[in-house]
Amino acid sequence: MLKSVQLGNSGLRVSELCLGTMNFGKPGRGHQGDWTLTEEEATPIFKTAIDNGLFYFDCADVYGLGASEEVVGSILRKMLPRDEYVLTSKIAMPMGRGANQAGLSRKHVREGIDASLKRLGLDYLDQLVIHRHPHGVPGHVETPIEETMEALHDAVKAGKILYLGGSSMFAWQFAELQLTAEKNGWTKFISMQNHYNLVYREEEREMNPYCLKTEVDLTPWSPLARGILAGSYQGGFAGGSTDRSQGQDRARTEGLYKGDHVFSIAERVVEIAAKYEKSPAQISLAWLLRKPGVASPVVGVSKVAQLENLVEATEINLAEEDVLYLEELYQPVENLLSIGFS
Repeated sequence: MLKSVQLGNSGLRVSELCLGTMNFGKPGRGHQGDWTLTEEEATPIFKTAIDNGLFYFDCADVYGLGASEEVVGSILRKMLPRDEYVLTSKIAMPMGRGANQAGLSRKHVREGIDASLKRLGLDYLDQLVIHRHPHGVPGHVETPIEETMEALHDAVKAGKILYLGGSSMFAWQFAELQLTAEKNGWTKFISMQNHYNLVYREEEREMNPYCLKTEVDLTPWSPLARGILAGSYQGGFAGGSTDRSQGQDRARTEGLYKGDHVFSIAERVVEIAAKYEKSPAQISLAWLLRKPGVASPVVGVSKVAQLENLVEATEINLAEEDVLYLEELYQPVENLLSIGFS
């Protein structure tokens, strides 16, 4: 059974794992449409989550172009009273071809939040995460950060949002946002959903220490490196063994994981998994959970058994020698934010 943990320096408590919902929605709709589960298929996964003490769920408007929010909202409204779960959603990514259907302008912040709440069938979000920095949304203008932060604060004061979180950006950008909010008496972020796992550890340089120092908790995305650390790719990208790893999403995975160390580390994960009589996914997640500042990694699953497996990972204690063995092959790579988009 999962424990609850405090999120950042707030009064909000979340489960020590968060269920990501990118793959729930309407098949064929959105960039992940070829591996999407319907509401009927997703419902047993949510039931398993709840039965195991997982009550923290992460969504985004761009997942399925709104379809994920519709499915997630429908399932949660049927399964739990509103005060028994914590729901995060995200805005910023393009939701259409309109000039103002993306980014973090005052206009899109307001309209994006309202649209998300309508699709979810809810009056408020527990947490809104900005999907990227106001200057980090592809194809959109660089909105003044004061405009974004005040608009987010207004949404909190209006009761539509309770807490704020950030997602992948440079540490200096996150610090600038936090200090701007502090200077003006606006709402600050309590969490950072960044890209962090055994084969992408560049966040250990600046973002993670900054968050630890300022009591902002980490809720890493892609803790299993889009299946690489779970064994979905056998020896290389050509060895994809799942719908996701064989579909159009594979190109995104190849773009994120370029280092020569990637699959050699994945092989060591398999070794350690055999030693502990656990799965590679469990070992990879156990490694992440022991890292300073990590509160609740966002895990994605397509089967009930996968979620049950990951819940068990929270009980694994890795020996220091095994942690060092898993980490020693890592080779620094260029920060993905420096060369485009993470």
